[in-house]
Amino acid sequence: MTDKDYMKTALELAKLGMGFVNPNPMVGAVIVKNGRIIGKGFHRKCGELHAERNAFANCQEDCTGAEMYVTLEPCCHYGRTPPCTEAIIEHQIKRVIIGSSDPNPLVAGKGVQILREHGIEVTEGVLKEECDELNEIFMHYITSQRPFVTMKYAMTADGKIAAYTGLSKWISSEEARRHSQIDRLKHSAIMVGIGTVLADNPMLTCRLANGRNPVRIICDSHLRIPLDSNIVATAAHIPSIISCVGEQCRDEQKIKELENCGCRIIRTSSDNGHIDLNELMLVLGAEKIDSILLEGGGELNWSALKSGIVSKVKTYIAPKIFGGTAARSPVGGKGVSCPDHAFMLKDSKISRIGEDILIESRVADVHWDH
Repeated sequence: MTDKDYMKTALELAKLGMGFVNPNPMVGAVIVKNGRIIGKGFHRKCGELHAERNAFANCQEDCTGAEMYVTLEPCCHYGRTPPCTEAIIEHQIKRVIIGSSDPNPLVAGKGVQILREHGIEVTEGVLKEECDELNEIFMHYITSQRPFVTMKYAMTADGKIAAYTGLSKWISSEEARRHSQIDRLKHSAIMVGIGTVLADNPMLTCRLANGRNPVRIICDSHLRIPLDSNIVATAAHIPSIISCVGEQCRDEQKIKELENCGCRIIRTSSDNGHIDLNELMLVLGAEKIDSILLEGGGELNWSALKSGIVSKVKTYIAPKIFGGTAARSPVGGKGVSCPDHAFMLKDSKISRIGEDILIESRVADVHWDH
């Protein structure tokens, strides 16, 4: 097996931590000696042992002279757990093969430097693109301290997210809907607008077996959410945040009732009568919410793009045509005035999910002062 083969194994291990390590990165580690894998590990949960130390814990053989493959540069600082570089040195690993460099200022090349200073050979950048993509959320959050926002929607081949009657269940296939649940696990939070709550009364939970529910965030400028909605009714068990515009939300009695049900209220400044999404992102980022899956309607999607908070767009396209000039599209609002002012997407990837097509793209030139 080659370095790439062992790194692929480490990548698959790293994915097992999806949804449970945020705001830490997903990391996998493999120990190889004399052409055999003698230890494997991954970061299971935020605050618990890192991948490298789990690999050593799962290894029953002498690691002296072995090689270690790890998807992210080993940490070299004390946090909730001791530095992984210390464990690597103590176990007398002779060579460390790394996928991604760690952008965390506490590490950022220092881990590699310490290993080399102790005579350990280090090879960097093996399957770097795949390792970087795995931790795109962590890479963004650790450098910006703001959540990585993924805008996700399903639409027909003619670009509709609902029929002219407003009915939208179901546009995408069951297989595509099941696939989208992975994103609810991967992201720390899910965000919708009050229009979605009033129209669909959703639960916004993760329906994967042994999954973890994301924090639910409702953008509700005037605090119109019904007290008997599914969100409010289950807020005592599933973290739920209702964001409103401070100057427009003076119904202290309703706020108290929502809080008694378990909801948390975050008031922001007004952005032309709407929630200031950049201000909201700063608050959420400070509370260790590293990522948000945006499943809003057209108006919230437009506001999010206009505010510059969206990093990625995931579009499920179903082989259906609704038609209708009054049928809604994924992004509403006023729109751009000319094609030259379009929000540009880049690095697009296309895949097939059942009968549906999934397009994943990065948003070009995201600016927080958009």
